[in-house]
Amino acid sequence: MMNGTGPLNGIRVIDLGRHQAGPRCAQVLARLGAEVIKIERLGGEETRYHSPWVRKQSAYWVQYNSGKKSVSMDSRKDEAKTILRKLVTVSDVVVQNFRPGTIEEMGFGYDVLKALNPRIIMVNVSAYGQFGPYREQIGYDPIGQTMSGIAMVTGEEGMPPMRAGVPIIDRTTALHSAIGTLAALYERSISGQGQSIDVCLADSGYSLTEIPITAYQGAGTEPKRGVSDSAPSGTYPCKDGWVLIAAGDQHHWHRVCAALGKPEWQTDARFTTRPARTKHAADVNAAMRELMAGMTMKDAIAHFTKHDVVAAPVNTIAQAAKDPHPWERRAMVEVPDFLAGTIAVSGDFWHFSRTPAVVASTPKVGEHNEEVLGLLGYSTDEIAELYAKEVIGNVHHYDAVPG
Repeated sequence: MMNGTGPLNGIRVIDLGRHQAGPRCAQVLARLGAEVIKIERLGGEETRYHSPWVRKQSAYWVQYNSGKKSVSMDSRKDEAKTILRKLVTVSDVVVQNFRPGTIEEMGFGYDVLKALNPRIIMVNVSAYGQFGPYREQIGYDPIGQTMSGIAMVTGEEGMPPMRAGVPIIDRTTALHSAIGTLAALYERSISGQGQSIDVCLADSGYSLTEIPITAYQGAGTEPKRGVSDSAPSGTYPCKDGWVLIAAGDQHHWHRVCAALGKPEWQTDARFTTRPARTKHAADVNAAMRELMAGMTMKDAIAHFTKHDVVAAPVNTIAQAAKDPHPWERRAMVEVPDFLAGTIAVSGDFWHFSRTPAVVASTPKVGEHNEEVLGLLGYSTDEIAELYAKEVIGNVHHYDAVPG
């Protein structure tokens, strides 16, 4: 049942996750070559039916579950619990992101898993953690952005709190989870013992505001929204869009002066140091805007790049999708899809020289029921009986989603 490539080939993961952070952790492990078995409810996990759509396929669902195998069952039934217990004994990792306490109520807390398989690694993903002051509260990606201060350092002064337009906390939490899993697998290779991991959205938020929090904790300083340490660092309008310039460090300044056609500014006391440029940022930014207002994005990037100044497009989603970078680098990959024909999914972020990452399509609901149960020793007749009793099920067509 292993896929034969990827550095985690030979590792089996049970994915009990729902929505984003837990399933994304398991998807990262799948990309790295692990065999990931997604345990779904009968009819499929609810996010299979979340917009936006690509020809009846959920663009949401595929980003968290492509490359996995699907077993669809009613986990409330005793026969399903038996299947899961058997699967634990032949697996390496269990990923779950239910509310703290739920997995124990289901009968699959770490103590139970450890008794079934002392080498099992359990990855617990939640909003606020398995312990802590807010353990009992539920939450999704936005709580990590708001409680950690991200929403109040994003945007400009006077704006309402501003969240990122993409799920940065879910993705960061998934990566923390995957990194922890890799570390636990390595440690197990030495000790022979598994362990549990506790990762949460709130912690991930604080991992992103650690610098301003350290500054406040130690010196009482608070950042101002939309204010960079030194100009020019920010986005500037061109004739057909916006361009990012990042050149606030001292060794960048002579390059900026050359790009602006103002060599005299290299010795101008208003600009010779970073603190001075911060005080006179309006003058620097005015010169930047005046120069770039007559340029296209492409021309502005070429101009500043020629002077060895960091410059990049501020793309719309449409522009980002058309950029050759993610396709040539395989950060995005078109894969076959049983509903959409083909669909783009997140791809290879590692580019291993010997053990290439695995980028595969998304399973149908319950597509691998027979394969997985066969691995566990179930006969054809026993599997048929489980279907008849609605312990397991499969769905090959979705009639409830838009065309």
